[in-house]
Amino acid sequence: MTQEDARFEDAKETPLALKAADAEDLAIVATLCQDAVVPATEIAWKAAENRFAMLINRFRWEDKAAAERQGRAFERVQAVLVFDTVLKVASNGVDIADKDQVFSLLDMTFEDAGDMAGTITLQLAGDGEIALHVECIDATLKDVTRPYIAPSKKSPQHDLS
Repeated sequence: MTQEDARFEDAKETPLALKAADAEDLAIVATLCQDAVVPATEIAWKAAENRFAMLINRFRWEDKAAAERQGRAFERVQAVLVFDTVLKVASNGVDIADKDQVFSLLDMTFEDAGDMAGTITLQLAGDGEIALHVECIDATLKDVTRPYIAPSKKSPQHDLS
């Protein structure tokens, strides 16, 4: 009997459910959330619960290569992105009160302030950012719908110059 290594193609298509507890974990979640689209109406800061949450429309980066290989449309999925242990939220170049605004999440970074505390910065397209001052990194990403065909039917592109 011969044994083969598992291949990516053999994986079942299941919703993502990830937890980030350190900067390395957060970088993985950031990669999977890159180019997520989020309406201002789907952003909530619950100060009494120390929780900041967003319902995002996430591009399925983990499915991009398979979609290209199979010649099918790219997909997005709705996902909940939650940050717990948030002490304070600040923003720059972002008007969350403008309920008609739609943001594109480009990146998430963590600046360590020592003793596990720090600031998670959500970088948005158009030079906007949301800073979450946290006791520690405690983030969750969970897909909550079935994948759907991306309205543009294209993969996000970035000018690397």
